[in-house]
Amino acid sequence: MGWWIAGAVLAVVTVGAIATLIARTLVLRRRSAAVIRLTADIPINAKWWHEQERKTGELLYVALGDSAAQGIGASRPGRSYVGMLAAHLRERTGRAVRVVNLARSGARLREALDLELPKLRELHPDILTVSIGANDIATFDAARFERELRELYTALPRHAIVADLPAFYFGAAERNVRTANTIVHRLAKEFGLEVAPLYAATWRQGGPRYALNQVAADFFHPNDRGYRVWASAFLPLLDRRVPAEKSAPHDD
Repeated sequence: MGWWIAGAVLAVVTVGAIATLIARTLVLRRRSAAVIRLTADIPINAKWWHEQERKTGELLYVALGDSAAQGIGASRPGRSYVGMLAAHLRERTGRAVRVVNLARSGARLREALDLELPKLRELHPDILTVSIGANDIATFDAARFERELRELYTALPRHAIVADLPAFYFGAAERNVRTANTIVHRLAKEFGLEVAPLYAATWRQGGPRYALNQVAADFFHPNDRGYRVWASAFLPLLDRRVPAEKSAPHDD
């Protein structure tokens, strides 16, 4: 009887190990396919945002950032947090909003300084959002991060809304994000910039919930639900910047 039980336990363990291996293989294959697909979306999203630049509007909204601002992982570019904020501005003000999205997929602070900031100097935005730095976490160097962030904040108008970094939830990346966000908040206070609490908004979702419901198939970029969370971090500051449309007076 003892040998039979031991054999049954071994069989269950073996089946479980095989099932886990198969599941892991399927997840990795799905992720690899998603990375290829989302990489192909980069020029498509960039082209879509360039087309938006050519539109006219009473208000000018400019965004600095990386692939999240470009909407990689969303079902379409307009469902990025930038697209959601632009839609909110139109609804809140009743005015046409022109969007100039200067973000570049894969951008770190260095690319924001070298490639995005020179274009910003040619513009005079009514609303400016800045969400950059997540791509610096993989090779995080606190001194370099602070030096480059200071250079960026020095060049921003004081009405810019800067975001801290989103939660990474686990491991060394999360520890680096917390260090980076300490720097973000300290420098933002020094330069008189308001901070959109992106870290708090994403941290509240929790790692498991984020992984199951709010992330694209590459397990890195947000999906539509995830981008709604990102947008929620900016909305209170956005509403303070831009007054709502006044209702027409009623005749008595």
